[in-house]
Formats: sequence, structure tokens, C-alpha cells
Amino acid sequence: MSTITAPAAETLTVLGRMGEHDHEEVLFCHDRATGLKAIIAVHDTTLGPALGGTRMWPYATEAEALNDVLRLSRGMTYKSALAGLDLGGGKAVIIGDARTQKTEALFRRFGRFVDSLNGRYITAEDVGMSTTEMVNIRKETKYVAGLPEEMGGSGDPSPVTAYGVFCGIKAAAKTAYGADRLSGRKVAVQGAGNVGRHLVGHLIKDGATVYLTDIHDDKLAAIKAEHPAVNIVKPDAILSLDVDIYSPCALGAVVNNDTLRTMKCSVIAGAANNQLADESVHGPALMEKGILYAPDFLINAGGIINCSWERRGYDRKAAMAQTENIYNTALAIFKRSQEEKIPTYLAANQAAEQRVRSMRQAGLRF
Repeated sequence: MSTITAPAAETLTVLGRMGEHDHEEVLFCHDRATGLKAIIAVHDTTLGPALGGTRMWPYATEAEALNDVLRLSRGMTYKSALAGLDLGGGKAVIIGDARTQKTEALFRRFGRFVDSLNGRYITAEDVGMSTTEMVNIRKETKYVAGLPEEMGGSGDPSPVTAYGVFCGIKAAAKTAYGADRLSGRKVAVQGAGNVGRHLVGHLIKDGATVYLTDIHDDKLAAIKAEHPAVNIVKPDAILSLDVDIYSPCALGAVVNNDTLRTMKCSVIAGAANNQLADESVHGPALMEKGILYAPDFLINAGGIINCSWERRGYDRKAAMAQTENIYNTALAIFKRSQEEKIPTYLAANQAAEQRVRSMRQAGLRF
């Protein structure tokens, strides 16, 4: 087990990237025996230890993985701050194919890297991961959340994440259309993973007409079997559908120069992290186009809320109640955006930064 030491020029580049948004620490992890290649990023620990999931994805380059983990970890700081949690922001990515490269040894090696941070970072599930991997990581470190309920954990966080996104969608509908009832609304869901699957159930139950896509046909088939009313569409067709609400629930950067030209929705609200390819460009562009954007780190906080309850004794009813408050927080952010005439992402950023800054000024740090 070893830590990758980058050449001097690369170190300057990484440190420069860290300085852009004040990241505290980035750990590069490598283990030849297991094939582990991972990056752990700790963005901010002002409010508490950095809790954030580990994502397993076959990134094309290490630079792509680094970019993702830096953006994701910053988002976790804002997510916890807006949710009122005493947690900081962190994230980890494992470079690999989650369908073919998972082994117990790999995740136990990863667990040792997590443990080396002595509690500054607590890991949990994200894309490509499950409670099975959390159990293997837990064999090497106690800094794990999202463990099975039989082990005293909160289990799979995706149902709670999906419920929070659903609450955020209803808040967006209330703001955009004057009523949060989704009956008669057309919703395009991109991503049929665990969160997407549960979200589809909530949407259909509330009367929405749902269009769904994914790159994996088996996931689509499973949801279609569970919810026959869902309409399956091809991945390249989802963004140009004439719908009321577009709900990205796969990977990020789906709102960019190319997709903005084809979008016909009036609301964007989904579970995917970092939906705006460049928030300073595409946040204002959405506002100019009259599309209400529900910041991802605002409405997909249900998972981290759920995991946070493991630290104080898991209570699912309390976790769901706290997640339901995403509706009120989202309404407040949308109102701030309208009153100050600023993009919703900026209104959410400022609210999160304000909470972190107030704790720093009071000298209250983890």
C-alpha cells in the first residue's frame, strides 16, 4: 500500500486546483497487488468531519478523476451546510469498472487509506457502490457510513436520496407552476440506478407521466416491470423531449453549451451531482432561458442526511423527516434567487458559504 507522489510540475497543478476552491487535502492512493487506484478529496472540515460517498467509475484519465473528486467534495460541503448538518465535505473516487473489477481485497486496501486520515474523512456509498463494499471497507476502518441495518447502519441511502429529490421537484413545481402537485406533469428521468428507480416510483404515484432512459437495458427493464406506466426512451433522445421537468439522475455536466440548445423543459431538478458543466456560465444561462434549476447539492442531500444519523444512533423516521425539509429549504433558495435576481445555484452557494463562514468567525471548528 502506498501513496502516489506526483512529479513537481503535476504537484503545482494539483495544488493550484485545490486552491481554486480552498480544498484542504487530496490523497492519491495506489496499490499494485489489488489494482486499486483512487483519490480522496477533503474540501472543508469547518462544520465537522468530511462525509461523502466513494464513487467507482472507469474514468478515461486521472485528470478526469481528479476533476470529478474535487467538484464532488466541494458539493458535499455545500450539501451538508444547507441541510444543517454538523459535517464537512469530502469525496472519493476509485478508477475502475464497478461491474467487473470489484474485489474484497481492493476495498479493504481502500479502507486502510480512509483510516489513514484519522476520521477527517468518512466514506459512504455513491455511484457503482453498495452496502457490500461498505462492509468490506469497514473491516479496515471505522470511518464508514451506509452500513447494513443489521450492523447498526442506515442501509442503502438511495431511497432517502430519492425522496429528497422528489421533495425538491415538488418545491420547484410550486415555484414554477404555482402548485406542487405533479399530476399531469411530464418528467424526463435520466438514469435508472437506485436513486432513479425510487424516484420514478414517487413520480408515478403523484400522477406524473414519466420518461426514463439509461445506458443499461437491464436496469430499464427492471423498472419497467415494476412500473409499467413508465415510458422508456433512448439515451440520446431524453434531453430534447418536450417535458415540464428534466431530472438528471446519472453523472454530471449534463447542462452544457450543447444540451442547452435542445432543452425544452421549464424545470431541472435531479439527483446527479455537478449538473452544470460550468456553474458560472450555465447557471446564468438557465436563468436567462427561463428554466428553474434546483441546485443538485440542495435537493439530493437525503443520502447524507440518512448517513449522518448513523453517528448519533440511526432513526429512519427522523432521517425522513429531516429530508422532507428539503422542500422548505428549496422554496427559500428559489425565493432568494427571485428577490436578489441571481441564479439559483448562486443563491444556494451563498447560503451554504454563509453558514460555514459564521462558524469560522465564531472559532467553532471540527
